[in-house]
Parts: sequence; C-alpha cells; structure tokens
Amino acid sequence: MNRIKLFVELVLVAGLIAPGLATAGGQNEQPMPSQMNATDAARPAAATSSAAGTELMGAGASFPYPIYSKMFDEYNKATGVKVNYQSIGSSGGVKNIKDKVVDFGASDAFLNDEAMKQFDAPIVHIPTVLGSIVVTYNLPGNPTLKLTGTVIADIFMGKITKWNDPAITGINSGVSLPATDIIVAHRSDGSGTTNNFTAYLARVSTEWKDKIGTANSVNWPVGLGGAQNTGVAGIVKSTPGAVGYVELAYAIQNDLPYATVQNKAGNWIVPSLKSTSLAGDMQLPADTRVILANTEATNGYPISTMTWLVVYKEQNYGGRSAARAGELVKLLWWVTHEGQQYAESLDYAPLPAAAVKDVETILKSITFNGKPIRR
Repeated sequence: MNRIKLFVELVLVAGLIAPGLATAGGQNEQPMPSQMNATDAARPAAATSSAAGTELMGAGASFPYPIYSKMFDEYNKATGVKVNYQSIGSSGGVKNIKDKVVDFGASDAFLNDEAMKQFDAPIVHIPTVLGSIVVTYNLPGNPTLKLTGTVIADIFMGKITKWNDPAITGINSGVSLPATDIIVAHRSDGSGTTNNFTAYLARVSTEWKDKIGTANSVNWPVGLGGAQNTGVAGIVKSTPGAVGYVELAYAIQNDLPYATVQNKAGNWIVPSLKSTSLAGDMQLPADTRVILANTEATNGYPISTMTWLVVYKEQNYGGRSAARAGELVKLLWWVTHEGQQYAESLDYAPLPAAAVKDVETILKSITFNGKPIRR
C-alpha cells in the first residue's frame, strides 16, 4: 500500500476528513466550494466543539496533502484540536478563504497584488514546506531521462510528439526510446502546481510565455486533464507513452519515474530534498511571496516551489471568537516549527531557517480586535 492511500485511511480513521470523500484509487475527491451546503459554509463562523475540542477547517492544494495529513494528525494527538483539511486544489482553497468558509486556504501559488485586492481585508501567506514538481513518464523499462527546459516546454506545447524525437534522444545517449506518441497529462482543475510549472516553462521558453502564459489554469495546447496531483499521476501510470507533471512525493509514492532536469547554471539536477532545499535557500521578501522556478542556485532543482497557508491578518470576522483565532495561530506556529520534523520522511523539504524567522514575524502580526494574538 503506498503512502498516499495510507494517509487517506489514516485521516478517515482520525476523523480529519469526512467519510466518503476518498475514492478507491486513493484520490481525495473533495467538494468544491459551490458544492458545500449551507451547514458546511456556516461551520467555521463559530468554534466547533467535539469531545476532543476545537475543529479547524482548511481547504486547498493537493500538492502538500500528504504532509498536511500527517501534520494535522500529529497535532490532533498532541492537542486534541482537529483539523479538517479538504484537498480541492489551490484555486478552491483561495476561493474558500476569500468566502470565509474555512479558517485557512492552502495554495502552491501565492496571490499576486491584484488577487489580494479582491479580498475585503488584508491576508497573509504562511509558507509551510518546499517541494519539487517533476516531469514523470510511462516508457518501457522507465529509463532515467535527461530533459532541458526547452524540450519540456516543446513537449507540453505539442511541438515534440514522439519519444524518439532527436531533441530527446540527442541528450539521452545510450537510452533506447521508442517511436511512440507522447501523450501529455496535465491538471484539469485550478492548481498552484500548474501555476508553478507554467511559471517555469515561461521562464525557459519565450514562446510558452507569449502564447500560453502562467496561471492556475491555462489553455493547454494538447493532452488529457486529470484532477489534482493524484489524477495526473493516475493518467501517467495507466497510459503507455504518457508524460505529466506532479509533485515529487506523488511520483515517489506511486513508483513513477521522473526526469533529471538541466538548471539555469547548466547543471543536470536530480529532484531531491537536497536540491529542492538549495533552490529555496535564498533571501525571501518579507511577505514570503516568491517564485523559485528556474532558480539561480548552482545546484538547485529548477522546478521547485514553496506552498502556503493563507489566512486573514485580522481574525475578528464573521462571528469568530478570540479563542478560535488563538487556536488557528497555535496551529500555524506548530506546523512551521515542530511540524517540520515530518517533512523529509514524506519527501518534502523543510523550511530554511531564514524562512522560519520570516514566518514568526508574520504570525506575530496576526491580530484579533487589532491586538496581536501571539507576542
């Protein structure tokens, strides 16, 4: 049993997600905001009590779902506070926090200035872990391939259509590649993973930047769509000749091969915890909103990203209590401190020390009635 399936069973047993939301394939099929009923929408407005205590609600990115499942389960064991996290994709998470139906939204793409203006009150971004987006494929024997940024962009644009194209074979000496059609798999839902992947493609390909661009959802020139990281991984695993992009943890936990990618410095980089950490070991802006794609780091993996939890800076809204706001800040502090110990075992890179310091400053700026919740 792979760890994705194990985590789904784990959180079901712990009561962290509602029964019936996980499919037999291990994909956490969560309701989108439009599917939530009035009771669901009202739940976060006031503290939810159970025998174990408070229940906090979050929704969003599937990229960090395995690590969040583990963290929230451990936090529940340590504190009695339950965290109900719905893995519905980054766009859904952003919509839910904007609509104030959850305590936090989760996104692998930070909100730009224009998007933040759409909120009726200031929000802050809390980075939690770093991860890599890998190019995974289904080929006979699943050899380890080398791919440049240009080749990756051309594949996903539909310009390279056969696995034995000279552009691929020319950088994979000694690897026997079939004259098989390339079947592109991409996300069908609004996704921070897509945002970061397309940001990388836009930085390595002017044609991609001009014709397709960067967003949570883009008009893919070719390919099949799958919901969440698990959906794309499922298409690749079941389709000979397929290629897709997923978070490193999903590739490892589903036994999918992934490419070594040439970075900006010209080095061939294997996606790993170390190369991901190197990509993020940099001076961050005070609000932590940064794109790591096509990193300048000599040995950094070029398709790396942070993932964030998004919350309102002022927590007195919609009938929320000071106690609930305090529990949320405690959770965020724990995730970015004690919770980091679980990152590496699940194939995520923990936050660099400098990022943790930035997080502490942000968390101390969160208020209730204008007064800092944590000093």
